[in-house]
Amino acid sequence: MKYEGSCHCGKIKFEVEGEIDSVTECNCSICQRKGTLMWFVPRTALRLLTPEANLSTYLFNKHKIKHHFCANCGIQPYGEATAPNGADMAAVNIRCLEGVDIKAYPVNLFDGRSV
Repeated sequence: MKYEGSCHCGKIKFEVEGEIDSVTECNCSICQRKGTLMWFVPRTALRLLTPEANLSTYLFNKHKIKHHFCANCGIQPYGEATAPNGADMAAVNIRCLEGVDIKAYPVNLFDGRSV
């Protein structure tokens, strides 16, 4: 299935293809504050529809995850990192996807504070 997503103001728009079977809620210092529900997909499944220059990026801790956000409205629609197996991944915030009922998916808890 193909989903469309964006930040609040629309300066960042994207589409992502795949099947959402579950989402991840992380309790690290940044995810807990943002309330992100992440759906992990191969980076190739996500296509940016707006210029890459519209993305702002925040790195913290070990600088391994690129937390992309909109400098205009502050919303973080997705992030990028490399999986332990070396694959490029995107962590899509399903709260930024159009027409998705977030209550329909099981939530896996990840203890990011311990990492």
